[in-house]
Amino acid sequence: MTATLLATHRVEKPWGRHSLWPGFADPGADGAPVGEIWFQTPGDSAPDLLIKYLFTSEKLSVQVHPNDAQAQARGLPRGKDECWVILDAEPDSTIALGTREPVDRETLRRAAQDGSIEQLLDWKPVKAGDFFYSASGTIHAIGEGITLIEVQQNSETTYRLYDYGRPRELHLDEGLAVADPRPFVPHPIPGKVADDRTILVEGPKFVLERWPGGHRMVRLAEGQTGWLVPVTGGGVVDGVPFRAGECLTLSGTAEIEAEVGSDLLFAYPGERRI
Repeated sequence: MTATLLATHRVEKPWGRHSLWPGFADPGADGAPVGEIWFQTPGDSAPDLLIKYLFTSEKLSVQVHPNDAQAQARGLPRGKDECWVILDAEPDSTIALGTREPVDRETLRRAAQDGSIEQLLDWKPVKAGDFFYSASGTIHAIGEGITLIEVQQNSETTYRLYDYGRPRELHLDEGLAVADPRPFVPHPIPGKVADDRTILVEGPKFVLERWPGGHRMVRLAEGQTGWLVPVTGGGVVDGVPFRAGECLTLSGTAEIEAEVGSDLLFAYPGERRI
């Protein structure tokens, strides 16, 4: 078994924040706002999944991602399904997922160009504890005042449809080609399958579980990697200590001892739970 503590990469963003999440040092009033924190695998490998924290003080761009086939047709390794575990949200915070009603692509193009796309989107209220799975092709935008953990296929292929007048490049042709401009259909959440095991999503691209503290054994298939994310609390996995604000990759058979009261996420690629 191998447990590897991943490196932490802080990404400064103008839409980020100076107040982060317990486990992370705040940048301070004089520092640049931090929008994202990534966990990076050592070396030049490009693993199947990527784990991020996001901290928003403004709405993020309206965007869409390609699926595997669409990405590979452009010479990219994979598309991008992603999901979000909401850790904290200010009152009235929202996330846009899908359109309020089916929209044809030319209407969507015009709306992206004149800004009315904001009114076409389905802005959903969010609160701490919510979970959303955004499949490739889903038009989406993360709103302001939100702290979340994002689990995604390891791809940074993002097509920006609208950015509230900010001076950044848009990708209308590419985005419209892969967008599915219809109302969002929530992905099934299997839910609690044991006293100490909740399945937030089971495929098609990855599985995400949520665990309380305590003792457990994890057995991964040969060649399979799992990502352990302690949201709160801490513990030890096969002699490697961990705490909130960190992320580890696991392989083989792992013995985990987490503090009582801990809140753990565990992600791994595949269509079925282990």
